[in-house]
Amino acid sequence: MTSTVKHTFVDTNGIQLHVVQAGPVSGPLVILLHGFPEFWYGWRHQIDDLVNAGFCVWVPDQRGYNLSDKPKGVGSYAIDTLAADVVGLIEAAGRQKAILVGHDWGAAVAWWTAVVYPERIGRLVTLNVPHPVVMSKFVRKNPGQILRSWYIGFFQLPWLPERLMRFGDWSALTRTLRTSSRPGTFTTDELSHYKAAWSQPGAFRAMVNWYRASLRFPGSRRPSVRVTVPTLLIWGVQDRFLKREMAPLSIDLCDNGRVVYLEQATHWVQHEEHEWVNKLIRGG
Repeated sequence: MTSTVKHTFVDTNGIQLHVVQAGPVSGPLVILLHGFPEFWYGWRHQIDDLVNAGFCVWVPDQRGYNLSDKPKGVGSYAIDTLAADVVGLIEAAGRQKAILVGHDWGAAVAWWTAVVYPERIGRLVTLNVPHPVVMSKFVRKNPGQILRSWYIGFFQLPWLPERLMRFGDWSALTRTLRTSSRPGTFTTDELSHYKAAWSQPGAFRAMVNWYRASLRFPGSRRPSVRVTVPTLLIWGVQDRFLKREMAPLSIDLCDNGRVVYLEQATHWVQHEEHEWVNKLIRGG
């Protein structure tokens, strides 16, 4: 990453989020939402490319992560609240709309933001996470996906996940990143940045609270959960956490959607296939 980035703190939805900003202020606004267990740094392969293409790029640490505020209580991480955080960023940028891009948990937030606030989203790009309604229904009926999602149940336990994940200098998390990605995707130096983010006071409990809130505080009932904005779903087929069958089911809930499969990529598709992903985000 060579672009000049600005580290700022932006007020949104009653909290402050740490936001990395780059690119021309007058360019189309694109917001990149990371997932678990990443932070803004997980989009490092995308920032330069989008800046060079003329976009104004905002990359937040989502609430609870790294340098952003970490409100207490599981309810602070309900998906309705997370979507409202995104709208607050768009308003803070002085824009009516943004291109919204999300991976993993960031994709779930992006999907839901597009459902609840379609007037604020110009275009939606999601990576390796299905529409939240598809995920909720599929995981209850598909034994294979239940097995792949075992960690969601584990994260419902009080205090134990936080204790175990810290053991051995975050060895379980770093091992998971390395074994679920293509060799060399996460270097030792890069993982040191992740460990620093996970070690921020209160951060890992807040990160786990996203999972706890997903079961206790599902999104508010809507007359329709269809996505009406133009939508692209990018799916790394070698994902060991989520089954590809959920991708077309998600597109079925879109008025104007398509899915692109990257056959050799894993869950960490924006790291492994960043040239393809960048082109697709740009609209290619």
